[in-house]
Amino acid sequence: PAGEPCNECDICRGIDNGSIPDVIEIDAASNNGVDEIRDLRDKVKYMPSVGRYKVYIIDEVHMLTTGAFNALLKTLEEPPSHVIFILATTEMHKLPLTIISRCQNFEFKKITPHKIKERLDHIVSKEKIDIVDEAIEAISLLSDGGLRDAIGMLEQVHSFSEGEITINDVDLVSGSVSIKKIAQLLEKITENKADGIFVLINEFYAEGKDFVKISELLIIFLRDLLIYKKAPEYFETELQKNNKEIYEETS
Repeated sequence: PAGEPCNECDICRGIDNGSIPDVIEIDAASNNGVDEIRDLRDKVKYMPSVGRYKVYIIDEVHMLTTGAFNALLKTLEEPPSHVIFILATTEMHKLPLTIISRCQNFEFKKITPHKIKERLDHIVSKEKIDIVDEAIEAISLLSDGGLRDAIGMLEQVHSFSEGEITINDVDLVSGSVSIKKIAQLLEKITENKADGIFVLINEFYAEGKDFVKISELLIIFLRDLLIYKKAPEYFETELQKNNKEIYEETS
């Protein structure tokens, strides 16, 4: 009734630990057929056992088949008063307009690199992970506003590294390249040194780097370089401030 969970009552605690049967999470990526949705449709008529509502959370809902969407449509149009559906997706454009028109749309914004780094710092401290600060910053930037992606990348790098996690470990796991290499590539481009450009490209190819990610990093570098030159005070608040020497040399 207060509108916000207290995280202290029995129901809040039960939802947190997964013991409340009134909150059902369904992974649409592995339960995307008509039969699964028909089964869900048959069960929504039952009243909640503990809470005021029965809540169905369908994650990655865009993975449902056309037939499954059609089977869900009538239930979404006239849901029982005791049922709430939460449809979660990262690819809104894949949802049929008939589904979108029957839902309220809430868009979640990207998390800032600063907030992601704060959370990663907390995880690193709690789990006693040996990692340099520069590597945490790189993960925060590469995750592109997704905390789940950042934590996943941290787990991968931790499993990959045998000792202290460095920026090189992050680059190897993510398919990314260091900011120094990006600066070198930009320098060769501006100087019109084709041989130097191809040497770097062949190096990236031999190391199995992701060229789409390299293109994105090049755009980000150019953006940060512009900010460094035109708005140095704002630049100092960004994570990239630790690479100030590189931007000084490039500009």
